Amino acid sequence: MKKIADTILDTIGNTPLVRINRITNGVVRATVLVKLETFNPGNSIKDRMAVKMIEDAERAGKLKPGGTIIEGTSGNTGMGLAIVAVVRGYRCIFTTTDKQSKEKIDALKAFGAEVIVCPTNVDPEDPRSYYSVSSRLEKEIPDSWKANQYDNLSNTAAHYEQTGPELWEQANGRIDHLVVGVGTGGTISGVGRYLKERNPKITVWGIDTYGSVFKKYKETGVFDKNEIYPYITEGIGEDFLPRNVDFDVVDHFEKVTDKDAALMTRRIAREEGIFAGNSAGAAIAGVLQLKDHFHDGEVVVVIFHDHGSRYLGKMYNDDWMREKGFLERTGLTARDLVVSGMSGEMLAVEATDPVAKAIKLMSEHDFSQIAITRSRRLVGSLNESRLYAELVRNPDVKTEPVETIMQPAFPFVDISTPVELLATMITPENPAVLVRDFKTDKTFIITRSDVIRVLS
Repeated sequence: MKKIADTILDTIGNTPLVRINRITNGVVRATVLVKLETFNPGNSIKDRMAVKMIEDAERAGKLKPGGTIIEGTSGNTGMGLAIVAVVRGYRCIFTTTDKQSKEKIDALKAFGAEVIVCPTNVDPEDPRSYYSVSSRLEKEIPDSWKANQYDNLSNTAAHYEQTGPELWEQANGRIDHLVVGVGTGGTISGVGRYLKERNPKITVWGIDTYGSVFKKYKETGVFDKNEIYPYITEGIGEDFLPRNVDFDVVDHFEKVTDKDAALMTRRIAREEGIFAGNSAGAAIAGVLQLKDHFHDGEVVVVIFHDHGSRYLGKMYNDDWMREKGFLERTGLTARDLVVSGMSGEMLAVEATDPVAKAIKLMSEHDFSQIAITRSRRLVGSLNESRLYAELVRNPDVKTEPVETIMQPAFPFVDISTPVELLATMITPENPAVLVRDFKTDKTFIITRSDVIRVLS
């Protein structure tokens, strides 16, 4: 091993494999080991594939000296690309979503990258999405190259060539299960394929999140847009199918709720002394959910993708956790309202349906507001005050698509959210809140009158 690295890029890889002790003790019978990718210079596993993608692009003549690297990234891939760009003299422009933590965006800017923030809750093909904006920039900017981490198979190749062999050597070939949070799919596909070539009996478990399409697609072959809705967990799950996700390599997808992932992220730091990111919390929560599949004498390897410093304003912030309803409080929760029958299951109309259909549904069910979807994805809302004003202004509006008069979508929270927090979310602008029960896959609507009844 070289004692002096020529550049920071030479320090990528050879990250430690560490035993989990307290969290799994007495719960999971197998030995659980975690691959700490936080030890890479950019504090994430994405450093590996950033170098590989750039080197492959250089060899193919797609990225020339002094060129511009463009990418849609939640932060970690951007960090890896930005580090390589500094060393090799490239300009970087990144698009990201407004779901991502401020720390991630600031970190990219620290390396001289330009960052463009785009809305989260739009379809990938929407011109405002971070996918679409990055593609447009690649066409507009001379000598630019889009890394395209989702469909660039150099992503998977990096982990097949590097991460997989490292793991196999570190574990002396004693691996029975691989557990990985799935976002772009490069890590699980590359590592999983390498390990299965060494031992076909290894089971590969992908950790997914509620609001993502991976699990249902794996199990049914159906891409169901009804599976897509806003979620908080960062780094895993998608609303489309990246080329890097090899569904033949993944044996099973396990969904983990936003709340369980966030709480476990904090437990990992407090009980294991490992400062890891949100996807690590989802992965270990998934291991606990899958505990009956792991047996005495077996070895489970979990990959921790990134560092906790990216999430200081979120999962590691008590105020943020309370705001999201993730920290336990005493008193009534949204679940109590649902169980008591005070709130009903959400009704919705498609954005292209006529206003008359919304009127009919609201009248039949005596609802003062209704959700609006596009291809079953929540995109807006309509309350009776807005509806009344529009009808008075133009009685013929009844024949127009409801999207022409819709309002912003209702806030979306977990069913465990305290009622006192729901009360602060219901305002004149937001007269209702949508509550998701991830275990039953149902969505309920809670209105101002529902909250008044339990608080009075």
